[in-house]
Amino acid sequence: MSILKELKEFLDTNRVPYEVRSHRPAFTAQEVAAVEHLPGREMAKVVMVRDGARYLMAVVPAPYQVGLELLGKAAGTTGLRLATEAEFAGLFPGCEPGAMPPFGNLYALPVWVDATLAQDDDIAFNAGNHQQTVHMHYADFARLAAPRVAAFGVRREAT
Repeated sequence: MSILKELKEFLDTNRVPYEVRSHRPAFTAQEVAAVEHLPGREMAKVVMVRDGARYLMAVVPAPYQVGLELLGKAAGTTGLRLATEAEFAGLFPGCEPGAMPPFGNLYALPVWVDATLAQDDDIAFNAGNHQQTVHMHYADFARLAAPRVAAFGVRREAT
């Protein structure tokens, strides 16, 4: 399994330093953070939301959920809802379901990042599959993905 080709080419073309790490299969952002021995706040989780026919890529730290009302307010829209995997699977060719990287610009999608994630120096995210992550500086990610930053993440309660 290798890093998503388009992502690798994009990062290399832009001369961004990054590291790809392999791990045992993990399917949630919290699981990935655990197997990578990362603080959950550094593991970026992509959540697809929908406003009618329009999709938004929301990126939050692993232990957070997307506050749909908060994101809607920031994005100037109402009626946001979580998109189902079946609805957005075709938007990410080459990616395993639920493992898309947070570069919506590679897929013509707007990217919103929770302000909490933007506070860390480094970021990690799925590399298009459930066995690899990309680690890079948040500043490089922000420069390349050009996300809109807002406070819309809601920390999940421990269960």
